Amino acid sequence: MKKPNLKQLFSNNRLWAREARENEPGFFKKLVNQHNPEYLWIGCADSRVPANEIVGLMPGELFVHRNIANVVVHTDLNCLSVLQYAVELLKVKHIIVCGHYGCGGVTAALQNRRHGLVDNWLCHIQDVYRKHHRMVDALSGKAKVNKMCELNVIEQVKNVCQTTVLQEAWTKGLGVSVHGWIYGIENGLLKNMNITVSRPGDVSKIL
Repeated sequence: MKKPNLKQLFSNNRLWAREARENEPGFFKKLVNQHNPEYLWIGCADSRVPANEIVGLMPGELFVHRNIANVVVHTDLNCLSVLQYAVELLKVKHIIVCGHYGCGGVTAALQNRRHGLVDNWLCHIQDVYRKHHRMVDALSGKAKVNKMCELNVIEQVKNVCQTTVLQEAWTKGLGVSVHGWIYGIENGLLKNMNITVSRPGDVSKIL
């Protein structure tokens, strides 16, 4: 399949905008005047994981932050700013940390070789591996990578909960919950990791 050039992307955009207006007159006027999503999605930057599409939400219904391997680092001002904006200004009710099976970032973190600048970012995933290495090393191949993908989601949920943003939100009584999910590119289905944190005391119950 031939990849579209930049001119084709503009054509695609005009087609999408026309179809959006035809399907729902006033669609863009509504977007301009309203931005109150209930969900913040923290996901992987992988182009095969389009956040809005896989949960069937329209533009304006899902606030999104993405990076390699859906990592939440307490010194990452980009992520923390998104988190604060979502919680304190948009008043989101749910924060979803969503990884995906076969994640390239997780795979790279498990490899014993250098990849360049990205290695500085992958260190955070390697910290997850060191914490759970016995469980991970009991597996091999695809199963090993996928277990690490799941464990990475769990650890990033913890990291979200331990930020000052969430701690202050819960102190103020804001009703916000953090959830851990994982997505299967092979079948297009989301898996609930059954991890939900709605108050500080729940964090210690996570693996």
